[in-house]
Parts: sequence; structure tokens; C-alpha cells
Amino acid sequence: MAPGNGSQVTEFILMGISQDPELQVPLFFVFLVIYGLTVAGNLSIITLTSVDSQLQTPMYFFLRHLAIVNLGNSTVIAPKMLVNFLVSKKSISYYGCAVQMGGFIGFTATEVLMLAAMAYDRYVAICSPLLYLVIVSPQICRLLVSLAYFFSLTTALTVTSCVFSLSYCSSNVINHFYCDHIPLLALSCSDTYIPETAVFTFSGINLIFSMTAVLISYVNIILAILRIRSSEGRQKAFSTCASHMMVVTIFYGTLLFMYLQPRTNHSLDTDKMASVFYTLVIPTLNPLIYSLRNKDVKEALKRFWDDPRQSFKLV
Repeated sequence: MAPGNGSQVTEFILMGISQDPELQVPLFFVFLVIYGLTVAGNLSIITLTSVDSQLQTPMYFFLRHLAIVNLGNSTVIAPKMLVNFLVSKKSISYYGCAVQMGGFIGFTATEVLMLAAMAYDRYVAICSPLLYLVIVSPQICRLLVSLAYFFSLTTALTVTSCVFSLSYCSSNVINHFYCDHIPLLALSCSDTYIPETAVFTFSGINLIFSMTAVLISYVNIILAILRIRSSEGRQKAFSTCASHMMVVTIFYGTLLFMYLQPRTNHSLDTDKMASVFYTLVIPTLNPLIYSLRNKDVKEALKRFWDDPRQSFKLV
């Protein structure tokens, strides 16, 4: 991807969350803590689900990849954001901006599809428990994850190529804390119809497909839970998918607010606040939600903490 014909822009200036000089250092420490928690939490999930023998199930296979995606999404955004809090010139190179935007789009699209795969996993576990390990076999798990990564990579390459094929020949100041397509399209002096169409099409396909899968799965899950006669059985069935339902609600709610609206309705300042939430806060919350509400993860963490070598010997 090279700059379009006539483009004079070789770097972009990121305005960041706030331009108030007195807030830069406090914000640096706030987001350093958030990013540190994100790295620690998601690395813990990745490690536990990789080495503990009792977490070698489809549910935790998908959870491991969700943690990888959360870690990747934050890492694409946070380091450059943290540096910019401490420097006077908050710049990013043209190609660095393209890589950041492509990484962000790819990891976000992967997370959307991973949540759909996890909903399907919970549907099979509750509605067809006797056939669970047959239907959600290791081969099927690997296939679903591979398709999610492949489609997300295709989405990222297509959208990023469309956005960075435009000419940027006037202002290079991005009203955001990272390279997102919305403020970039606002800067272009070219016709933005094709990249806007690509963004809306891929975002719509990803969200509609994954939300349909999630809704169908959870409608069937709820119906199956209601057919369980004992309250204890209903509570146990519901607890197996409560964490995932919480994550799905938070994530999809924010994405729907952000992207499935016409460009004319966008407020860049509002978008920045929403972006902070789903690029930095949600990846921090997800490990907490899954670990605090999950007995297996808490027990695995205790086993690993007590004797890490024994955990590695179990697999």
C-alpha cells in the first residue's frame, strides 16, 4: 500500500484522548495500569488453558484464542498511545498508521467471530451434552478458529487497502488516539465511497453473521434451560454460559453503537470514548469476567500458583 497519487502526507498526528497538558501524565499512568492488567490477565488465561490438563476442552480452547485476540488488540493500540502521552509531537508514520489500523480491524473482526464460535460451543454443551465431544471435536474447533482468523485477515487487508489507497493532501491531524478509518476518511481529499462501502459491508457481514449465530444459540439455550425441572439444574446450566453472555452483551453493544450508523451521525469525540472502552477496557474485563465467575479457571490458577511445574507435567 503506497500513498495515492498526489498525496503529500508521510505521517499523521494523533490528537489523543485529551490535549490538556496537565492531563497527559495522569492519563499515562491510568492507561499504563489498564494495559498492564490486560497483559497480565490475558497471558494468565493463555497460560492456564495451555498447560492445565483439566482445561483442555473446546470451551477453553476458544477462550485461549479470545485472550490472544484481546491481547493483540490492546497491544496494537496501547504502546503507541502511552508513548504519545509523554512526547510533544504525537506522530505516527504513514505505514505505521496502516499497520495499526489493519491490526485493529483484524483483531476486532476475529473477536466478533470468536464470540460466535463460543456461543455455538455453549449451545452444543447445554442442548446436546452427550454428543458434545463428537460435535465440537478438536478438528471442528481448529477449523472454526482458522476460518475466523482467515476471514478477519481478509477483512483487514481489504479495508486497510481501500482506506490507504486514498489521497491525503491537506491536514494530517487525526482526531483520535489511534489510526481508525472514520477520522482517516474525514481527512481524505479523494472520493471515499469505495472505502466507506467496504467498511460498512465487512462490518455488517461480520456483525450480522456473528449476532445471528449468538442469538440462535442463546434462544435454544434458554429454551433448553427452561425445560430443566430442578432449579439446581437450571442454575448450573445457566452458570456455564453466564460469563459469555455478559461479554457478548458488552462487546456487541459497543460495536453496534460505533459502526452501524451513517457517517453523518458520528461524533468523533463520542467515538473516542467508545473506542477506549472496547479497545482497552473490554480486553481487561474479559479475563476478570471469565476467571471470577469460573470455578475451573480459579482452581487451575490455584494449582498453577501452588506448583507451576506440576501444571506443566499434567499436559
